[in-house]
Amino acid sequence: MSRVLILILIFLIPSLLFAQEQPDVYDNEFVWGVSKNTSGGLIGGFMARKSRRLNDRMFESFGIELVNVKHSQEIRRNSITGNFYIYGKSNYLYSIRAQYGREYILFRKAPSQGVEIKAIGAVGPSIGILAPYYIEYTTSRSAIISRTEQYNPNNEDHSIDQILGTGRLFQGLFESKLRIGANLKAALSFELGTSKSNVTGFEIGMLLDAYAGDIILMPTAENKSVFPTAFITLFYGSRR
Repeated sequence: MSRVLILILIFLIPSLLFAQEQPDVYDNEFVWGVSKNTSGGLIGGFMARKSRRLNDRMFESFGIELVNVKHSQEIRRNSITGNFYIYGKSNYLYSIRAQYGREYILFRKAPSQGVEIKAIGAVGPSIGILAPYYIEYTTSRSAIISRTEQYNPNNEDHSIDQILGTGRLFQGLFESKLRIGANLKAALSFELGTSKSNVTGFEIGMLLDAYAGDIILMPTAENKSVFPTAFITLFYGSRR
């Protein structure tokens, strides 16, 4: 691990020093990207952010994120039909986060080379969309006919040996309930692009999502109202 850090420093330090000598100045920036986080799946969600310059190093930003938040105990299982499902899950949680923040340039990128590093802080409201998680199962009266409904731990037909898989795509989406909350984000952004007008890079940081009341994702497990996550976002965009 120490060797990796040394190699990163060897790569970054010359670029950062050169960037301070020949700054690449811009007034507006728009980026969008996909994220991976500790509370999501393979693709945790999507983000978009618009920033404008306030002074030589400070930017004001407005952003929005859409992410899928999972329970820490979710485990994909394989049913007798070969379909995947999550046993014990009764709800999805989709979080829509609006964010207002500030970006401070720690190291400025030189034209067509170097690395620009920003410290980012943002806060804003969250809207949680709590959608029922449907399963397909056979009843105790018939092993041939199947039904689909929201998972209920109190239903004896929802036992692990009778579940065939998940319900249809988007089934139950119009039965969703809304939960109001707030989010707080702190991150570092690394812009690696070689073009003045295009932006390419990644962002790493921590985010706290909190709601009014516990969010029931798995009824038989411990549920909570606060979701702390670590994330990495790959982003692209433009600036002028």
